[in-house]
Amino acid sequence: MTLLGDGARIVDLAAGRALDLTAAVPAAAEELAALPEGVLFVRTAVDVQGLIRYLAAFESSRAVALIDPALSVESLAKLVERFRPGAVLAAPECEPPPGYLGKDGHWVRAETDGVRPHPDLAVLLATSGSTGKPHFARLSRHALLSNAQAIAEVLGIGPEDVAPTSLPLHYSYGLSVLNSHLVRGATVVLQPAGLLDDDFWDAVTEHGCTSLAAVPYHYEMLRRLEFDPARYPRLHTLTQAGGRLRPELVTEFDTKMRTAGGGFFVMYGQTEAAPRMATMPADRLAEKPGSVGPALPGGAFGIRHNDGTETTHPKITGEVIYRGPNVMMGYAEDARRLALGDELDGVLATGDLGYLDEEGFLFVTGRLKRIGQVFGNRLSLDDLEQAVCATGLGVDIVAAVPAGDKVVLFAEGAARDICKDISLALADRLHLHSSGFDVRAIDTVPRMASGKVDYQSLTDLI
Repeated sequence: MTLLGDGARIVDLAAGRALDLTAAVPAAAEELAALPEGVLFVRTAVDVQGLIRYLAAFESSRAVALIDPALSVESLAKLVERFRPGAVLAAPECEPPPGYLGKDGHWVRAETDGVRPHPDLAVLLATSGSTGKPHFARLSRHALLSNAQAIAEVLGIGPEDVAPTSLPLHYSYGLSVLNSHLVRGATVVLQPAGLLDDDFWDAVTEHGCTSLAAVPYHYEMLRRLEFDPARYPRLHTLTQAGGRLRPELVTEFDTKMRTAGGGFFVMYGQTEAAPRMATMPADRLAEKPGSVGPALPGGAFGIRHNDGTETTHPKITGEVIYRGPNVMMGYAEDARRLALGDELDGVLATGDLGYLDEEGFLFVTGRLKRIGQVFGNRLSLDDLEQAVCATGLGVDIVAAVPAGDKVVLFAEGAARDICKDISLALADRLHLHSSGFDVRAIDTVPRMASGKVDYQSLTDLI
């Protein structure tokens, strides 16, 4: 099993050259083989060394955990204590934790014996941010490859395609973009500058990038910047995942791309599914702007009732259940669980609420856990965020968190009087007293490296 399709290329903009993967990957694999037994922690965002180490580990069947380099030293040390990796590559420049030695810029475990990961295990990805106690999704080689092939199929990725690294590689969506292009022999341009940086768009133009992946926050920013895809003649595909995009933005970017002769693909996924489960065909988006599409090739959706039974009948809301070859092996909370085999048998309870239509297209309506209470009334926090954006009060970015018997909503860039108007608008819409909606102005809603809202940080502010 290989991720490297014939002709797959990585363009390293920092070095101004294309990497010779046939030489770099085997050489890195030899270095990894010399490290102590156990999973390897690879700290990487968008950098050549981290990417090559990931590919080398995959090609040589060495399990790796891709770690956010912005993770604090304290949090990293706690992960090391729990999982006892063979080494932490590109480690922080400080004293290694107990039982580890500093060597060549890495933390290397002093003891030679460690937990041998299951032979099918390829990648560990954290399923929570840098706060709290993250656990890992255990992803097999088969899951990653099957998902990469399915994504490449529905997007029509071929050897002539070029994708920039618009998302971190330790984020499942960013890793999926890399995998789905390399497996089809396409080109990936390593651009460490963010999507909102001029250097990023210079690279899109210079290297003739054909696709771009982004999360809802990026699309909010692109709208403010009056992004026009027609400026980039080879850019024919935009994809969106990482949360629900406002309906008006779905329509706006769909129109922009169709006008420019391309397509806008709304996608749905979770890290636990390696990571994507559905893609809305661009040519059907205007017809069903609220849908994330049918399941990927090889996958299937069902809807679970409260009594545990499942259905595929249309317009019945319940928990979304996904079945497919890309479902993770299970979670890992410590080193011992790294040795376990597949515990889920290809079935993932997503924790999302949704329904199917007559064609099997999925509509996601909220999260089981993203529920707040206002005076005893259960409300979807995602729906509240959407409702604020639809008030017409000029607030496009808002984040809601539960706070006892009320909900706190952080409105980015809102004036104090607007916050009061928002609470009154919600009260009028939901027929509840406005004191149940504590709307607060915030300069910038905090986000994780993936671009997703850091709800834990907001909860800490209450």
